Amino acid sequence: MLRQQIRAVSSLLSTMTLIGLCVGMTSTLLSLRGTMEGFTTVTIGLIMSAYFVGYLFGSTRAAKDIRRVGYIRAFGGLAALASVAVLVQAIWIDPIVWFVMRFISGFAISALFVISESWLNTMADNRNRGAMLSVYLVLIYGGLVAGQLILGFADPATFVPFAIIALLINVSLIPILATVTVEPTTHESKKVPLKFLIEQAPLGIATAFIVQACSAMFYGVGPVYATQIGLSVSQVTIFMAAFIFGGMLAQTPIGLLSDRYDRRIVLAFCALAASILAVLLAFIPGSQPILVFVVMALLGGALLPLYSLAMAHTNDYLDKDQMIGATGAIIKVGGIGAIIGAPLAAALMQFGAIYMFFAVMASFTFVVAVYAFYRVTQRAKAAEQVHSPLTALAPSQLSEELFASIVEEANEDFEEPSGNIPVKPGSNGVV
Repeated sequence: MLRQQIRAVSSLLSTMTLIGLCVGMTSTLLSLRGTMEGFTTVTIGLIMSAYFVGYLFGSTRAAKDIRRVGYIRAFGGLAALASVAVLVQAIWIDPIVWFVMRFISGFAISALFVISESWLNTMADNRNRGAMLSVYLVLIYGGLVAGQLILGFADPATFVPFAIIALLINVSLIPILATVTVEPTTHESKKVPLKFLIEQAPLGIATAFIVQACSAMFYGVGPVYATQIGLSVSQVTIFMAAFIFGGMLAQTPIGLLSDRYDRRIVLAFCALAASILAVLLAFIPGSQPILVFVVMALLGGALLPLYSLAMAHTNDYLDKDQMIGATGAIIKVGGIGAIIGAPLAAALMQFGAIYMFFAVMASFTFVVAVYAFYRVTQRAKAAEQVHSPLTALAPSQLSEELFASIVEEANEDFEEPSGNIPVKPGSNGVV
């Protein structure tokens, strides 16, 4: 049954794998090219933060446009927009232009994830939804890793890597535009105030904020750090790929482990391990690249699952009808952390020292570990932990229910013309 359903959405999975590949290439490419063009570390950090601003905005507001024009047309238009943004950055080397284009890229990519994951959730059922989304997650991570490695064969000082990214984005449209898709279903959701979440699960909210800040540091300023310690372009791509690969391998085992034991303790040990590994990386010179790559993979395995653990921990203390709104609130909190993370690390690196990149990451994850251990002493384990393979989902992804809540908010400003029967979005692209 699962194999048949995966085959049914194989075109969508192929499309999103290519999108993930392009996302992986772009952030590293821009960091490397910005360094070559003489952009300061702070400038690069600010440019990279624009992506997360756009991502946050797109994930919460794009549904209104999707509702009006239909899913297929929206997907094609957003992919084209992302492609144009990449090409403009290749043609016009200017920090302000790059900042605007990164914002547009973030908006477009987040909306593409909203559409694709809604389709996947519609095709799946409760028996295999977690397994299908896990396959999707592995393919996305695989695309991110492949994107880093492909960049190692293209000179970032030329137009070629930008053209490759734009080409792949357009190629990714072919399977999805040639496939008949299913309209995502919607359900009523219950809004959950952030203040309520902080009262119910402060550890989850704090972890989401800090971990997304650390992730933004890595994706936004990581290539700059790798370059400054003396790694070549090809080594920088391996440096980035190792982190993502480690996270891809660790997501599911750590998620399942947290389902069996107190999730807060698993979260605390992962954060503590990430802090120790970050400290080690601050002292490993670029003259030992193999050691750097190995420890980076271990760091990714310890750090990347923390967000998923934070999401699951928060849901442990909520009713089922509160989980939908809570997911949206946590994503927004994490998005704010991501917006702050890259500029903060960049400023400390430029005005302090290069090792501050990992020093900040180590400090942040150590705070998470200490706070998690503290919360264990203040509150008993949840009566029933959320047990689901969805624990392994990445923070960037939106569930069907979250999409439904976004659509509900967007539809507050949308009125259906009287006397007309609405056409299913996705059936022919017209609403």
